[in-house]
Amino acid sequence: MSFSIEGKTAVVTGAANGVGLSIARHFVERGANVMFADMDEARLEAELDGADAPNVAYFAGDLREKLTIANLLSATIDAFERVDILVNANRQMLAGDPLQAAEDRVAHLLEQNLMTSLRLTQSFAKRMIAQAEDEDDDGATLGSIINMSSIAARRTQPELLGYSVASAAVEQLTRSMAVALAPRRIRVNAIALGSVMSASLQNAMKENEDYRETIIENTPLSRIAAPSELADVAQFLASDGSGFVTGQIMTVDGGRTLVDPVDVPAH
Repeated sequence: MSFSIEGKTAVVTGAANGVGLSIARHFVERGANVMFADMDEARLEAELDGADAPNVAYFAGDLREKLTIANLLSATIDAFERVDILVNANRQMLAGDPLQAAEDRVAHLLEQNLMTSLRLTQSFAKRMIAQAEDEDDDGATLGSIINMSSIAARRTQPELLGYSVASAAVEQLTRSMAVALAPRRIRVNAIALGSVMSASLQNAMKENEDYRETIIENTPLSRIAAPSELADVAQFLASDGSGFVTGQIMTVDGGRTLVDPVDVPAH
């Protein structure tokens, strides 16, 4: 079974930096048509400057808005005529004292990490289903949806209350939508991240000199992942090579959750 995604059309949110950007770039290199989507238009333009390729497009907008999601779908169809893969990589982490956790901050993380993924999944799944009306292969996967979660979903780290709750909700969203969309031959999976060298982790390490060593000491593989390492996992889940995989949470954490004490930071 091939892990190729060549010729498929993918939409990757959160594609202006970090994990989302790495996945989007990787998909382009593997021959997919890729729509880079993010709120930060300036960063998208900077990252794609000079990328004059027929398989690359970008869309800037606040995906927490339903109309923006509809516009993203329309832009994708205008550019590539179809959509086969959706990667919901638009996530945010905010830490704070759980006893002082402002309700609006928790609500913000639920909206950003959970509800946006839900609305995108609903919208793009409907398009994938509509595309199938003209296709005759009853055994092929019609689409693959990949969510981004975190090992924080299964750990108790009070200062990450909102992020942990949102991550756990994303994992349940993944399982529920996998069952709902299975009869339509659309697969839904998630990647639960451990420590990845994202912008937020880099900032945290600047503020705390011991942060890096603490993470490495508690990771069996003794290092922090590069964002590009998540791209190979995303390609597997996007490809026909994972055609019988759905509703799964693939943990990519260097073994952290096998030995992790509660008080070790999660990113």
